[in-house]
Amino acid sequence: MLGRVNHVAIAVPDLAAATTAYRDTLGATVSAPQALPEHGVTVVFVELPNTKIELLQPLGTDSPIAAFLEKSPSGGMHHICYEVGDIFVARDQLIRGGARVLGNGQPKIGAHGKPVLFLHPKDFFGTLIELEQV
Repeated sequence: MLGRVNHVAIAVPDLAAATTAYRDTLGATVSAPQALPEHGVTVVFVELPNTKIELLQPLGTDSPIAAFLEKSPSGGMHHICYEVGDIFVARDQLIRGGARVLGNGQPKIGAHGKPVLFLHPKDFFGTLIELEQV
């Protein structure tokens, strides 16, 4: 079911500072910031040869990333995203296997314009998993 790692997401309290650190200190290529109000975040993607790093900053106090940063004020790894060929087939297989899909179970459109779902971290050893259809 799982394809390659699409990205690792890192919640950050200051997106501009994080972008500067990745671009200027580490020499990475970074995207322009992209606001995703339906997900409550602004994102920047750090392009790597084999995957991406997604830097997440909350859009408002009701963002799930704001809650994450309350617990970890300096930021940290938020989730890992795996690619799947068919998000509905993957979802149904996971539910049959006992995994919990967050939200209403219906995919949302993610930062790459593709359908995404999130899986409960308690079902995957404390790791929030995002699935993205490719």
